[in-house]
Amino acid sequence: MAQDDASPPHPSARPPSQKTGPEHMRRVAFASFIGTVVEFYDFTMYGIAAALVFPHIFFPALGPVAGTVASFATFGVAFVARPFGSVLFGHFGDRLGRKRTLIATLLLMGTATILVGLMPTASSIGVAAPVCIVVLRILQGLAAGGEWAGAVLFAAENAPKARRGFWAMFPGFGGGAATVLSNGTFFLVSLGVSAATFISWGWRIPFLSSILLVAIGLWVRLKIDETPVFKNEQSRGTAARLPFTEAARRQPREILLATGTAVAGLLLTYIGGPYLTNYGAEELQLGRSYVLGMAVAGGAALAVGVVLSGLWSDRLGRRRFLIGLSATAIVWSLILFPMLDTRSPAAFGIGVIMTTFLGGCGSGPLGALMSELFHTRYRYTAAGFCYSFGGVFGAAIPPLLAAPIITTFGSPGLGVFMAILCLISAMCVLALAETSQRDMDQGGADPAA
Repeated sequence: MAQDDASPPHPSARPPSQKTGPEHMRRVAFASFIGTVVEFYDFTMYGIAAALVFPHIFFPALGPVAGTVASFATFGVAFVARPFGSVLFGHFGDRLGRKRTLIATLLLMGTATILVGLMPTASSIGVAAPVCIVVLRILQGLAAGGEWAGAVLFAAENAPKARRGFWAMFPGFGGGAATVLSNGTFFLVSLGVSAATFISWGWRIPFLSSILLVAIGLWVRLKIDETPVFKNEQSRGTAARLPFTEAARRQPREILLATGTAVAGLLLTYIGGPYLTNYGAEELQLGRSYVLGMAVAGGAALAVGVVLSGLWSDRLGRRRFLIGLSATAIVWSLILFPMLDTRSPAAFGIGVIMTTFLGGCGSGPLGALMSELFHTRYRYTAAGFCYSFGGVFGAAIPPLLAAPIITTFGSPGLGVFMAILCLISAMCVLALAETSQRDMDQGGADPAA
């Protein structure tokens, strides 16, 4: 039976002076949204390039199959770095504040992305090129690990309880918008240049253009204020000295279950995005422009799924909604690749759109759920770590194992593997208690009560 291990609401809850009106929340939501657009535009672009370009320019000596595996390995290394980024930036986010930490993650991501766009290829500098790409991808992973939780908490810690799921989904909505924007940029570049030019230098344009988005995101984040919940915690002088250590000691069960809960949504998001982009172009031999066009549609479906799931999670509860999503994802995983292997362009489009829509539905409620699960003293660190570590199992490992699984068992084998991961997510959600009625400002209450 699920038990509520989080701390009870504290009598010193939200002060009357806190602004929670619609106009204030719209400003908060926009700040969370636009910053996440910038961060995940940069992060997602790498996945597209890893699917379409990097096997040819950074791993040409390995051949098409091994080059693709190596390329997705560099893509996946960021997901390994993300938990470390969540602990690093979470430490400062829990001790110094959400705002300053979010500015740091934005600058780190922007710098690493621009340097990827300037990176010489293997034909110019040899083995140093893939090594440098890996280093820059690690920096992207560290920044992304610190970004998500900060953006989510900025919304959740300002939101009224009854609509927390809706407002806390805006960082996820920003991720969906970033998917549309990054795929759309690659799509427009691919239309404007030949295939050879796209491989030669056209792929650099989306990376270098991110400097404009970084400037916009930085301007927005410099103008935002700290969250009232964190201000209350600061005024009490009860900030955790080592947030990650305290979270692991006081709420290890929630950390484990929240990590598993995150797997299904992230799995479907990244299989439906970067992996199916590669699968459509390389395995199904569909045109690059068509594949990128469907990726844009998938990004839109992702954003729609995030918004709808945020609304539904306020009405149905986080737990009930995510159980239904996980069950649907299990069935969809089993039919996805048999449908794709008909090699019909229409089937590919349906596969991408439905997979990313379900990914959005699985990711949308996570911001509110993870904010509600953990105590204010270490909320940034714990929520970011669970989401990022869930990404290791849901987003990094499946694309890396996809090629050997398909070689051994055929493409339905990959669907079975996905279904198993979604089943694990469902079991983790079942073991959690409902969180939607919890107060965010938990004061000095014992987190292990």
